[in-house]
Amino acid sequence: MKKLLAISALILVLVLAACGGSSEEGNNGGSEGQDSSEQTEENSSSEGSSEDAEKGEIVIGQTSWSSTAPPTQIAKSILEEVGYEVEVTLLDQPVIWESMANEEIHFFMDAWLPYTEEALWSDYKDELQKVSTSYEEVPLGWVVPEYVDAETIGDLEGRGEEFDGEILTIGEGAGIVELSKEVMNDENYNLDGFELKPSSEAAMLGVVDQKMKNEEPFVFTGWRPHSVFAKHDLKFLEDTEGHFQYDNVYVLSYQGIQDQPQYSEAYDILSNWEISVDELESMIQKAENEDASYEDLAQQWIEDNRDTVDEWINN
Repeated sequence: MKKLLAISALILVLVLAACGGSSEEGNNGGSEGQDSSEQTEENSSSEGSSEDAEKGEIVIGQTSWSSTAPPTQIAKSILEEVGYEVEVTLLDQPVIWESMANEEIHFFMDAWLPYTEEALWSDYKDELQKVSTSYEEVPLGWVVPEYVDAETIGDLEGRGEEFDGEILTIGEGAGIVELSKEVMNDENYNLDGFELKPSSEAAMLGVVDQKMKNEEPFVFTGWRPHSVFAKHDLKFLEDTEGHFQYDNVYVLSYQGIQDQPQYSEAYDILSNWEISVDELESMIQKAENEDASYEDLAQQWIEDNRDTVDEWINN
């Protein structure tokens, strides 16, 4: 009997030992599984952080022209949506082109080619590239009110005093200013008594508003898209010597940006970019007349064109 009890006790000890080992092994297995899961999550998180870290900060150059603000803000919002940090830098146009050539600015949304900014393109065409076409065949040139009795630039001959001797334009360095200088020096146009008056776009438009109110004659450099054509009854003067020609408007960047991993996704998205002149003029009008911010207008445009934007992102 004692021997049987001893055997039974021994069996019980072995069973308990086996159960304890199994339980401990199970617990260890569970712990290892949990550690493995946590490790997987940590690895996944680490990979995600690594992917995010691969996206470089984007700098978009923007001029003070009203036509540049809407596409710049839309591009900024889209690139931020996919995880980029985006900075918009307000600079004169020649500085933007030079900064792109130096890879300090990554994109510019408002380059007028092949005519208006031909000189800048000639200087930088080996360093820069066209990423996409924003819109096509847009007019620019010298503009007068409809009430002015003139249809061509040549019709201004001998009328300097009537127009206060001024051709109002925007800041030095812009393509439209350089073309206007060519017009002023064209021997086929007798523009004695006129002087080109560069200023800011806002200052130029302030003069336009005042002179329109008083129905005075004036000449200024204009382009579309621009809300001034919706606000006032205006017309382009025909340039019979061909200095002003219809341009396409392009997104520019520097050569090779598409091969840089931190910027390749941004390049791919903006290579699909396009927008209509009517959409831009509508946004400019809302910014001016309804005190809407371009940031809010950009978000609204993205919402209205969600399917298109998703195609650009996922292409």
